[in-house]
Amino acid sequence: MAKPRDIIIGLIIAGAALIFVVMVVLSLRALTRQSGLTMLPVGDRIGIVEVEGVIESSEDIVRQLKKYDEDGSVPAIVLRINSPGGAVAPTQEIFDQILKARANGTYIIASLSSVAASGGYYIACAADTILANPGTLTGSIGVIFSFMTFEGLMDKVGVQLEVVKSGEMKDVGNYSREMSQREREMLQGALNDVYNQFVLAIAQNRNLEVVQVEELADGSIFTGNQALELGLIDKLGGFEDAVSLAGEMAGLGKHPRVVKEYPRPPRLIDYLLGEAASYLNSKGPAQAWPKLEYIYK
Repeated sequence: MAKPRDIIIGLIIAGAALIFVVMVVLSLRALTRQSGLTMLPVGDRIGIVEVEGVIESSEDIVRQLKKYDEDGSVPAIVLRINSPGGAVAPTQEIFDQILKARANGTYIIASLSSVAASGGYYIACAADTILANPGTLTGSIGVIFSFMTFEGLMDKVGVQLEVVKSGEMKDVGNYSREMSQREREMLQGALNDVYNQFVLAIAQNRNLEVVQVEELADGSIFTGNQALELGLIDKLGGFEDAVSLAGEMAGLGKHPRVVKEYPRPPRLIDYLLGEAASYLNSKGPAQAWPKLEYIYK
């Protein structure tokens, strides 16, 4: 007959083993959710990539697009867009990566959520097919270059900003003074060039004439219904409709399996750093500097 001491030791070992197994399973689930992998082979799936909020950088979205494009088990990607756009360069980098994925044979379906305007619509144009809800806000085709000036306030409080520069145009956008006419003309020229890039991207990828796009490209927003009539989107439908369409295009049927990445659970340090960055961006001088953006404001 087992001694009480042996029973207790056995229970401790069994409990420790059970805790170890549970920790391994939870770790695998966390890794799976973060990486977008599945624990068992399930065949071909539809990749889901979400573009949420203002586009400030492209690295994460481009990384996901490349990962699914290079994955032989992901023949199609649904790009779920809920964004008013953002900085020009990151928007164009995402756009270019979508075109590369399509060139490699990956189907891309853009699903427009509440808002997919300006840069949000720009990246959607690179997709094979665009779906939007009837009430989606889209369009806002155009570019904006904005910055704040504090000349009057600085005069009142007796603050001056001294600038030593190598050329007349070097400190364009200086928040301590008004912009000169020459600076305005220079900025307008740069803005017009970036605007023309936007118009041309839409014309080429939506099979529209440049003049047709220019008539719409005054910054106006459109509902999904209006966008369909104008040829800016292909179909009305929500996210599930986009997944079903992707499944059909990829030969996986109307109810395909999907794979996506999930954000890492927030940590206290992430929250504190995020709050600090938000405070600095809203309160500090960085907010005053110029921004060239495809954004709906």
